Amino acid sequence: MARLIEYEDASAEVRAVYDDIKASRGVPDVNNFWKALAVHPPTLRRTWESLKQVMAPGALDPLTKELLYLAVSIAHGCEYCIASHTASARARGMNEEMYGELLAIVGMAAETNRLATALQVPVDARFRDDH
Repeated sequence: MARLIEYEDASAEVRAVYDDIKASRGVPDVNNFWKALAVHPPTLRRTWESLKQVMAPGALDPLTKELLYLAVSIAHGCEYCIASHTASARARGMNEEMYGELLAIVGMAAETNRLATALQVPVDARFRDDH
């Protein structure tokens, strides 16, 4: 079980990251994920800065980004990330119908990926970037 660093036990460096997370997300406390990363402050800071950058507004809307994050989390079997990003996707508008479709896509992709890998299917020339 990961050791969690609570705010009152955190160094000034960790508190600064926690404060940024709380302010950015408008939450009273940080999630356990961040508390676990705080055992190594450089990793905490780097991960938070990268996440802010990747999930910032861009060409993809916030819900699409959360759905992608959730799909990858499911594919990797990360229970924590599945729970966290399901909640985030719901907060950004994912409904049960969308969740069902997402799960169907993740399941279908997993099946067809395994079949293509097992059969060692060569990639069609028209799918390559150089054509």
